[in-house]
Amino acid sequence: MGLRRLAAGLLGAVTATVALAGCTADGRESACDSAGGIVECSPDQRSAAPKITGELLPGGTYDVANQRGQVVVVNFWGSWCAPCRAEADDLENTYQATRASGVTFLGINVQDSRDKAIAFEEGRVSYPSIFDPGSRLALAMDIPPNTIPATVVLDREGRIATVIRAAVKQEGLQPIVERIAAESPEPAGQR
Repeated sequence: MGLRRLAAGLLGAVTATVALAGCTADGRESACDSAGGIVECSPDQRSAAPKITGELLPGGTYDVANQRGQVVVVNFWGSWCAPCRAEADDLENTYQATRASGVTFLGINVQDSRDKAIAFEEGRVSYPSIFDPGSRLALAMDIPPNTIPATVVLDREGRIATVIRAAVKQEGLQPIVERIAAESPEPAGQR
């Protein structure tokens, strides 16, 4: 019986490792370019983002579907995360530099207490954050972010264009966001 438990445990560990590596059931990630913790999908390889909705940190609700037609940069973060603290200024600066181009930002706070998350954001960022302590929104992604911090860029049609599984710097993030913002939407018949 001990050998069966060991085998079951090893199988569980291998399954978890594969899941954390970003494999998806339909192979979506493997169809995209991946290098250095960044997964970029060409327009013809992009999948629709799942429903991204929830309660905002200070109250009220947010639904990313209301942002259709804009590029949406979604950042997964926690107040307990040192790299999240390090990237906060770069995210805010990129937001300010690109928002006139039809770009909006959304934070998703995970594995945190509401009070700590609100205190973290105060004076750091001007865009909203959803409170998602159970990380349900990250788990629903077709190409999961897998790390904290992580940043997902949705194109104007609400599809996953880029997933960055590391802290970002403005000089790396802004060109990605600007490139996606400059894309022409696909005509309805070509989707």
